[in-house]
Amino acid sequence: MFTQLNNLEYSAIMSNNSVKVWMAQIRAPFLILAVFLVVIGLAFSIKYPHASDQSFNWLHAVMLVLGVLLSHISVNLFNEYSDFKTRIDFNTNKTPFSGGSGMITSGNTRPESVRTVGILTLLISGAVGVYFAIVSHWIVLVFAATGAFSVLFYTNFLSKRILGELFAGLALGTLVVLGTYVAMTSSPEMALKGLFPKEVIWISIPPGILTSLLLLINQFPDVEADKAGGRRHLLIRFGWKGASYIYTSGIFATFAIIVLMPIIGISSPWIYLALLPLPLGVKAAVTAIRHGNDTGKLVPALGSNVITVLATDLLLAVAVFIEVL
Repeated sequence: MFTQLNNLEYSAIMSNNSVKVWMAQIRAPFLILAVFLVVIGLAFSIKYPHASDQSFNWLHAVMLVLGVLLSHISVNLFNEYSDFKTRIDFNTNKTPFSGGSGMITSGNTRPESVRTVGILTLLISGAVGVYFAIVSHWIVLVFAATGAFSVLFYTNFLSKRILGELFAGLALGTLVVLGTYVAMTSSPEMALKGLFPKEVIWISIPPGILTSLLLLINQFPDVEADKAGGRRHLLIRFGWKGASYIYTSGIFATFAIIVLMPIIGISSPWIYLALLPLPLGVKAAVTAIRHGNDTGKLVPALGSNVITVLATDLLLAVAVFIEVL
């Protein structure tokens, strides 16, 4: 009996450790970004339903969150698998915000298992996209295909052609907001023209820019390892100083759009809630310009940037919900 208990305790401990390992492997703390992006689209689906009697479909909302989460998990896993195979992960300067999870290099997970789970999560996410392309609108399939392309080809193609940041911003930013809105409000017979209210289009832009900037600044500590691994992203192409100015321009473009929308009558002044993280974004930009080649001094900027991205996305959703609730 004691042997059986010991075996059960051992299995429980191993199970708990396995969960912790895989939570680290999929970079669970960063997945909240995917949830916030979907929430922006859900908020707009309440504000701009295409039919006045259309009720909020909670099952569809949960499916969308799950689909985008799985897509985010998939790209994280494919990226870790590729970085292991190209030995990038053996040479990175790991920080709390960059350098990968280290689960494969430490032997906690096997490369083949990581790749398999990456494929499975992508397939399930793709199935969700196909479902909404059938029941909502065919444009969802275009968005889902763009996301799948970004997941599959980010590491081995896009990041080697200065396109990684652009597609990351589209696939895990702008298109998530637009796709969620369409999936929740549209029907197959609707014409493409007029499918998206002007405010939805405008507000989908800042999250896309912010996701691109998140990827860009998180590459600073890993630039030498990335270069040795064959990547050619913006940081490698323009150097840390040039990339710092690109990051800074992106921060100001993001918040300039938010400032402009109420002025030109696109959104209500509630959208200005999303300006609250601006000081953190400015702080990250200044630090990147001054210390972009010093990882130790740059790490606080990486943290400020993460908060800027997540808080801005969340506050955009909050601003919309305030108007409709």
